[in-house]
Amino acid sequence: MPLDEEELYQEHILDHYEDPFHRGNLPTATHAHEDNNPLCGDVIRIELELGPDGKIRDAYFTGQGCVISQASASMLLEKLQGKTVEEAKQFSANDMLELYGPRLTPNRQKCCLLSWKVLQSAVHSPIARNV
Repeated sequence: MPLDEEELYQEHILDHYEDPFHRGNLPTATHAHEDNNPLCGDVIRIELELGPDGKIRDAYFTGQGCVISQASASMLLEKLQGKTVEEAKQFSANDMLELYGPRLTPNRQKCCLLSWKVLQSAVHSPIARNV
């Protein structure tokens, strides 16, 4: 990869890390899931508001960890906002690695894929509401 392209990727990643898309809690969440990567301590929680039409109406994340885990969560939610649950389920691990950009070592891929893994579980994890 030419250096200019590498620099663009790095800048894009830092933008997502420093000014993330939808970082915080979602009071209207209908589904949520949290997981961690015990090897490095990354934690991601994704909260989704799924509409009756099967679309992801809104999505927020919270968590802590390395630049890769936090930036990739921001990128993923930005990409899937407004998409259907079916489209989210079909978004593969390879799609996630391509969305992130730079090649990663297998250990760093786990950081990038944490939010993807959490999202795949979140769409199947309705929040129990006390009525």
